Amino acid sequence: MANWKKLASGAAGAAGGAGGLNVEDVFSNYIYDGTGTSQTITNGIDLDGEGGFVWIKVREQNNYHYLFDTEATTNTHAFLLPATNAKSATTTALTSFNSDGFSLGSNNGTNGATNISYASWTFRKAPKFFDIVTYTGNGVSGRQISHNLGCQAGMVIVKRTDIASNWAVWHRKAKSYGQTDGYYQGRLETDAAFGYVTITSASSTTFTVNTDTGVNANGGSYVAYIFAHNDGDGDFGPTGDQDIIKCGGYDSIDTDGEPEIDLGFEPQWLLIKSTSNADNWVIIDNIRGFIATRGTGEQDTPILRANETGTETANFRAAYLTHKGFRPGQGSTTNENNQSYIYVAIRRPTGIPVDATDVFDVQTGSSPFTADFPVDLALQKNYTQTGNWHVINRVIGDTRYLKTNNTDTEASVNSQGFDNMEEWGGTNWGSQSVGFSWKRATGYFDVVSYTGDGSTQTINHNLGVVPEMMWVKMRRDPSFTRGWIVYHKDLGTDSNNVVLHLDTSAAQEDGAYFNDERPTDTSFKVVGDAYVNRSNATYIAYLFATVDGVSKVGTYTGNGTNQNIDCGFSNGARFVLVKAASAASNWQVAGDFGNGIVAGSDSLLRFDLDNSQVNFDFIDPYSAGFTCTGAQLNSNNVEYIFYAVA
Repeated sequence: MANWKKLASGAAGAAGGAGGLNVEDVFSNYIYDGTGTSQTITNGIDLDGEGGFVWIKVREQNNYHYLFDTEATTNTHAFLLPATNAKSATTTALTSFNSDGFSLGSNNGTNGATNISYASWTFRKAPKFFDIVTYTGNGVSGRQISHNLGCQAGMVIVKRTDIASNWAVWHRKAKSYGQTDGYYQGRLETDAAFGYVTITSASSTTFTVNTDTGVNANGGSYVAYIFAHNDGDGDFGPTGDQDIIKCGGYDSIDTDGEPEIDLGFEPQWLLIKSTSNADNWVIIDNIRGFIATRGTGEQDTPILRANETGTETANFRAAYLTHKGFRPGQGSTTNENNQSYIYVAIRRPTGIPVDATDVFDVQTGSSPFTADFPVDLALQKNYTQTGNWHVINRVIGDTRYLKTNNTDTEASVNSQGFDNMEEWGGTNWGSQSVGFSWKRATGYFDVVSYTGDGSTQTINHNLGVVPEMMWVKMRRDPSFTRGWIVYHKDLGTDSNNVVLHLDTSAAQEDGAYFNDERPTDTSFKVVGDAYVNRSNATYIAYLFATVDGVSKVGTYTGNGTNQNIDCGFSNGARFVLVKAASAASNWQVAGDFGNGIVAGSDSLLRFDLDNSQVNFDFIDPYSAGFTCTGAQLNSNNVEYIFYAVA
């Protein structure tokens, strides 16, 4: 599994708290295909040592949700949601909890459907995130059950394990429309409005139950799943002070994309339920597709429903992803007028990469391609033929693509296969394609989708550091096309934005597209120009930065002879993008088109052209980065900008 930078010794993190764990240490959103036989899911979550909870649902077939926890007598017992049965033996479903995931048997609900997709969500026990408690009922009203969250409980789910019973759900923001937060509860197995009184309160140390047989019958056996609510007190992420889970609520106004729910972070997993109306428990995640841009013609967000056995659907707009939360789509499930809703949201991964193979990949051959991580940005080209580059990304869905080599707006294509952990790419791109894959990660790479407003607009991002290079492109507009604008930290000054165009070989030019301001570690500005901010047009921005030993955004001046470019790597570069800034030249792309960067003649592609590869001795291997040997990458006294990945 991937390695991520950890919290420095002695840095922030409350005593007894999470101590700087990253989201990916305690939560996994993992898609896999069934094999019909035993299979091990390696998601990096230590269930064997730390304990936790696994929730699995087959996406393409009618079947139960399978729920497993490490507090059960054996791991062969599961709950089947939305059934209300006692915990039952399922010897071929989940067969073991492991130190880095879990193993499965051949049960059809978890792995038996060959080549059928399954969704799994894994919650590890950790302070300020999630806890599991088992207890025996005593029939006493007002009984307090202790837990170990160490912060405010946001949601509590209680299920009786020895006989059939309802799934009791308490949530800190549950209420009827127009009322203050009340103490009515819901039931996870039904779409019914909240109207029960079984779990009466929850705090940072306990939750309180009454005498209902579903939560506290004398002699009954129970399990409780307790989800935290971080409110500026989270101990997570590289700095040890980030919130990663929010349990909140909102009143709807039946307008598409309103209100925006400000979580303070971008979510990767979301559970939404109306408390005042009979509506489904909706589950959204970013691997199956959490779409960022709303509007006519945009892709819908796929959803599963906790209270139904049905297949995944994506036929309406449930919610839209934003850089700091989400916007509910218009409709009864998430945003019907005069209704109240609750949600549970979990932050996107927070780790800073230490190994480039965890966040970048290059492959050649026939697509689809398979990386070792969920791909957020992919660039594809048949390197032996004339043809366009395909630029696709996860946050706008898997049926749209742009081209680096022209000004065209977005085109539609059959599914690129982003709704899984590793695979992407069309099936008709030929057997001699190259595919470059990036994963979003703190400090390394981010993707931002936004809608233009025609004036000066601040665009927020989640890169976590100041972007050193940005590519911005209009995606969709009914009457305009515009090319790619490229910002690079080594062009211009703080009061003079100098830019390049990814789709042309032109030298740098003065341009106020970014309001003559440098980006910050949270945002960048765009002016009311069609290239970056035409009213109601949609845009995509790709943000890149330097990570020690992983990636390098930089510049050098050509000397007309061999020149070593030190990127701080140890085993050379696998991807190099170079462009002359002070003179016209192509966007030269060197990478592994079968042989990698070698001493002697290399294969080069150009982002601004649809041509096939050319072969020249312009670049050689160098352990700390790369060596420029040819005139196209090293003309005397010419200023070059570059981006390299180890």
